[in-house]
Amino acid sequence: MGRVTERRRVIRIRDGAVSTRPDTLVTEEPLEIRLNGKPLAITMRTPGDDFALAAGFLVSEGVLGRADELANIVYCAGATEDGSNTYNVVDVKLAPGVPVPDITLERNVYTTSSCGLCGKASLDAVRTTARWRLGDGEDGADGGGGSPLRIEPETLSMLPDRLRAAQRVFDRTGGLHAAGLFTPDGELLDLREDVGRHNAVDKLVGRALQQGLLPLSGSVLMVSGRASFELAQKAVMAGIPVLAAVSAPSSLAVDLAAETGLTLVGFLRGTSMNVYAGEHRLALRTAVGGA
Repeated sequence: MGRVTERRRVIRIRDGAVSTRPDTLVTEEPLEIRLNGKPLAITMRTPGDDFALAAGFLVSEGVLGRADELANIVYCAGATEDGSNTYNVVDVKLAPGVPVPDITLERNVYTTSSCGLCGKASLDAVRTTARWRLGDGEDGADGGGGSPLRIEPETLSMLPDRLRAAQRVFDRTGGLHAAGLFTPDGELLDLREDVGRHNAVDKLVGRALQQGLLPLSGSVLMVSGRASFELAQKAVMAGIPVLAAVSAPSSLAVDLAAETGLTLVGFLRGTSMNVYAGEHRLALRTAVGGA
């Protein structure tokens, strides 16, 4: 099975001095996801948590929503001409009775490590119907029931440092994105790293699906980098009411957040942040628009 990191020889130049040394790099390999034996998608990922990645991807595509809808996931042997197992092809088997989406050439997805939307026939293809309504925070509708989540801005401000402190592979490579699930009190529930930010989120959501924890209505999703439309969609599809990112969101991410009731926070750095949608979940001490 592929390793998370690999060693490569590099030429190092520091203040004009030249030397050679080994460097630790994050591994990037393709993963083909098959659904009931038929090719569905290829993503460039860091090996590890491949089954969770595949399950989380299918949650974001609206195929899976409960653990009992998933029969099993296996690596496909014989993926190469010599019949060896590369551990780069997984087949997801749906439970009996679970609808299988129409898999056509137009529907197939190729996702790179930087953009999971590349290859989509249209933007509408990813606007799948969410199983859980996030609600407006006024009727207890977050994630399908219970009291709406509330979080202090001070708690949000601590999440980037807590996320970074838990990134073990990043410390060795400097080349991985991270996604973490936190409680409203700032407790880290789970963290995944990957060369692709969307893969890191899929690994989180897939693990939650396998453990029967969806919807994640009591969780906050913190991601390194920016908040793309795709990451906002993945949060909505998993029933996560709050998405926070250290960098900027895209305009489509903000639009989706406003449409679905998702709380979207960007530029979360220290005690500063921008709230683009869903401010009702933040315990703000000064009314918006006030002095």
